[in-house]
Amino acid sequence: MQPLPIPCPAHLIPDATGTDAFHDVYRNAMAHNAVFVATESEARQRWTVKADTLTVGSGHAVADAVNDAIRAAIARLIQSHEVDLDAYTGPVYFMMHGLRSEERARELAAALHAALYGDPEPLARAVPLTR
Repeated sequence: MQPLPIPCPAHLIPDATGTDAFHDVYRNAMAHNAVFVATESEARQRWTVKADTLTVGSGHAVADAVNDAIRAAIARLIQSHEVDLDAYTGPVYFMMHGLRSEERARELAAALHAALYGDPEPLARAVPLTR
């Protein structure tokens, strides 16, 4: 499995549904010193987005301003009831449960991936202030 490109198009975000798939995607991110990002299918046809920067190694830092932008975007998603209240907002591990479509989960995962590599603009487009 190749590392994800940066920026990563939404259709390339891996589906890590199930223990084996999750471990495969996570190990691949670790092997390439890359940010882990994936979607997972939940019960009731909902989706989860997960991301983790521990897989990159200690040399990767996410700027405070970017972490603030990620937290604010996730807060807006919670307020609009697009993701569940139990979302995890980093600064190292990020998770959003309850998304209603795979397409939206992939869009948010790709935007989060870009932000974790220092480009918060896709996240700002995916979760605008006016939501």
